[in-house]
Amino acid sequence: MVIKMETETAPEVLLDRLRRELLRLAKAEEEIALSESANVHYWEPSPLSAIAHRAAATLLRENASRIGGTAA
Repeated sequence: MVIKMETETAPEVLLDRLRRELLRLAKAEEEIALSESANVHYWEPSPLSAIAHRAAATLLRENASRIGGTAA
């Protein structure tokens, strides 16, 4: 029996992998923002670093959405 190894990956597969990676990174940015926000009282302003991490997460999700599918 001969098993063929596919060396080429369909563009759709690559785009799906990229989209999933962008969403994974967005989730990681949100988790960092939550962790940094947990260090301040609720009446205090959010740390600028937490705001930046949330902005990064938003941009990552928007780019994932442009690739296709929903930005879950």
